[in-house]
Amino acid sequence: MTADRWHTGFVDLEGVHGLLGQVEGRAAADAGSWLAARTPAWQAQLRVVAIDMCPAYRAAVRAHLPQATVVVDHFHVVQLANRTVNLVRRRVTASLRGRRVRASDPEYGIRRRLLRNREDLTDAQFSTMWNALIDAGTIGMTLLTAWIAKEKLRDLLACARTGADRHRVGHLRFKFLTWCADSDIPEVRQLATTVDRWWPEIAAFIATGHSNAKSEGINRVIKLVARAAHGFRNPANQRLRTRCVTTRRARGHLHPA
Repeated sequence: MTADRWHTGFVDLEGVHGLLGQVEGRAAADAGSWLAARTPAWQAQLRVVAIDMCPAYRAAVRAHLPQATVVVDHFHVVQLANRTVNLVRRRVTASLRGRRVRASDPEYGIRRRLLRNREDLTDAQFSTMWNALIDAGTIGMTLLTAWIAKEKLRDLLACARTGADRHRVGHLRFKFLTWCADSDIPEVRQLATTVDRWWPEIAAFIATGHSNAKSEGINRVIKLVARAAHGFRNPANQRLRTRCVTTRRARGHLHPA
């Protein structure tokens, strides 16, 4: 019997130290126990903490690192928006057609394009998607509204890359929230509510540009190790192997220059 349990990892986002530590569990108390065990000097030097959209992690950071700015990585925000588009597509198809989506339905053929960024679509691809949604009637217009909401949110997040001032950020945020509120689509309105609830952390990302990309990369390595091992029989072995493949010294031995 395998026991691959959830672990919380702490990663050096800007330096070369890799995985700093890990604890079993994903609750606020689990993450907080590791932070509480650090020295006051270590805690005081932290200025930015990047997390996914996990309230437990946010609570742990606020409790033990009150001076740190909490940042939500834009990847997770866009992921939430794409999930919203998928939820809308499934619900409206089931509601208006009375069944699950079929390959012959127009919304099925463009389902992947709905999740792509506008700038990654050629003009021909965009026109095909747009016209297919218009021709699909109520289902298509509902999906188009959800897709536009996703793109308006991406425009807002892109301010981190373009260096837009706070007036531009405020304007794009207003456009996104207004579009969602006027959409009358429950999933889209919920997306706006979630973004508004996490706005301080999203705004911190826009202002600082900090990302948890290193954390995501290390998490991928951990998952690959667990897959190669076909699971671990106990958490101690899981933590040991994780440390072996993610610390700087171990990586140097595993991949010599």
